[in-house]
Amino acid sequence: MLLPFHAGTRCLEPEIMDQPDLAAERHHHALRGLERINRWSGSVRLFWPALCQLAEQAAPRPIRVLDVGSGGGDVLRSLRRRAKGANLAMILEGCDRSAAAVAYAQERADADGADLRFFVCDILATNLPADYDAVVCSLFLHHFDEEQAVIILRRMAASARVLVLVNDLRRCFAGWLLAHVAGRLLTTSPVVHVDGPRSVAAAWTRGEVLHLADHAGLDGASYRRYWPCRFLLSWQRQGAFVWPRVEDPRGSANRG
Repeated sequence: MLLPFHAGTRCLEPEIMDQPDLAAERHHHALRGLERINRWSGSVRLFWPALCQLAEQAAPRPIRVLDVGSGGGDVLRSLRRRAKGANLAMILEGCDRSAAAVAYAQERADADGADLRFFVCDILATNLPADYDAVVCSLFLHHFDEEQAVIILRRMAASARVLVLVNDLRRCFAGWLLAHVAGRLLTTSPVVHVDGPRSVAAAWTRGEVLHLADHAGLDGASYRRYWPCRFLLSWQRQGAFVWPRVEDPRGSANRG
């Protein structure tokens, strides 16, 4: 049964995935489901143009990329495959406050022979290491209230020498309906079935996320909409480097 949804009002409800006592089997099932959803929705394509050009400009030095709230690690595994295919050097690491998610992500990476490192870190409790060229997060920011989101963006920017990229859901009726339908078509995980619509209800609008970026000190951050009901917030440290704008016919620039 579909519950009422109001795009004009953000509704932040606790998600099952965030419960520290969630059984490992249910957690892993949900992470596998999210991996399929991320693959279908093309999460990595949002990050790739900027990271690709950063790696090209830094070559032959490898760029260091940190994925905050890395979950099951599927985003980094996909980035690694793209980097290998493009013959670009990237050192890819992920962090998550869930030790269970970190262990699962490391196990999956090791099984694939992927040279990735995952570590436990609660970004709300501690600063990130300050030695990354780019710091990214995917479907992560909507889990937090406004004060927490500002802290996260500020700490991501402090850790990034060059670039911050935030990929997340847009709060809209189409996205909420899609979360119900796609979640059930792409995974049998009851956790994802519940958390998907809750995630959309807790997502940020364009104006809200740009407000967060301003308060976090990410001056000049840009926002682009992408199918399906996603956005990419991009921030570049002033004077770090400039890459050409890459137009995507599926995306639309709203602030540059």
